[in-house]
Amino acid sequence: MRADGQTVAGRDSCHGNVRMTTRSVKPSQDAGQAPAGPVGPEPLGPVVLKLAPVLELTDEQLRDLCSLNGDLRIERNDKGELELLPPAYITAGSQNAGINAMLFVWAEGDGRGVAFDSSTGFTLPNGAVRSPDASWVPRSRLAELNDSEKRRFAAICPDFVIELRSNSDALTALAAKMQEYMDNGIKLGWLIDPIRGRVHVYRPDAPVEELERPETMSGEPELPGFSLDMANIWEPDF
Repeated sequence: MRADGQTVAGRDSCHGNVRMTTRSVKPSQDAGQAPAGPVGPEPLGPVVLKLAPVLELTDEQLRDLCSLNGDLRIERNDKGELELLPPAYITAGSQNAGINAMLFVWAEGDGRGVAFDSSTGFTLPNGAVRSPDASWVPRSRLAELNDSEKRRFAAICPDFVIELRSNSDALTALAAKMQEYMDNGIKLGWLIDPIRGRVHVYRPDAPVEELERPETMSGEPELPGFSLDMANIWEPDF
């Protein structure tokens, strides 16, 4: 797809065959800026709980806190503050399960890396602990972790992350999170927004691309052979 909105051919990631993947693609001036349209008010985003200088949580305490509050999604930002979000609605939960299933099946067959779901916490180089909705890390990088590091929020930034927007998620907050992933070393990131029918594509040293309702998303060249079927994202099956 060209920046002028005309469609171009994309590759079928399994066999190299050409297929149409998007209706339109354009560079995004601001991935957090919502397109016009009657989509309802923007959610407020996460509740931020400031702890310093009163308290500083260890990784183990953060893990236990997450376990005690299973109805919340809890992350820690680079300032040591906790960001609290409610669980995703059931539509987004089903969509995210499908995304993780497709990524897992590809990763198992490919063998060069490991797929992780939204319950996985990663400690980024800036100190934040984030849990992408889906992610992938090469085995060569995981081999550098010792056994102790594998049993905690490992200090590693995934090569690939997906964030799926739920109706309870503020787009601006998700865009800021995607930029944080970029600043900390991801090679490819997708912010999927079913509410507005967009996918924001993040790559290092490149402008953010905005795709309108693509039929598939190809991980080429960063994830050779990975293709994400978007049918259930745009038209949920229940």
